[in-house]
Amino acid sequence: MERGLLWLPLLVAFFWLAWQGSQEYQKIEAYRTWAEQFEQAKYDIYAVLGHKGNNITWGKPTPKGPIKLETFSLLDVQSITLLVDFLQVEVEKPPEKGRTIELEFLFSEPDKTVRVPFTEIPLAAEWGKYLQSQLQSLES
Repeated sequence: MERGLLWLPLLVAFFWLAWQGSQEYQKIEAYRTWAEQFEQAKYDIYAVLGHKGNNITWGKPTPKGPIKLETFSLLDVQSITLLVDFLQVEVEKPPEKGRTIELEFLFSEPDKTVRVPFTEIPLAAEWGKYLQSQLQSLES
């Protein structure tokens, strides 16, 4: 009987991990369906991001699909900056480590910004370069 009680926490941990894996798989499948409508799209545990034409759409991934979706036009964006630990860094030379990684979109309207979170600095830097090039092509 004692051995059964010793194995019970392992059994509970196994089922919890299996449930977590199932939830993550459902998030990825919901994202895959959502991302088909975009030219470029990204998924990570913090946010989904899609680019189509002049519009950027982003939100939070869930097993039933992205929620809290926001869409804005690149035509309204003045600048795009990469923030690592709330400090502006160059997308060409990003730091190797950081806890809080975000792409910040500054608009022509005063006090209006959008910050899209990322899990990895290289991914955020690549998206920053890509969207800055799209912004520059719209301006010219």
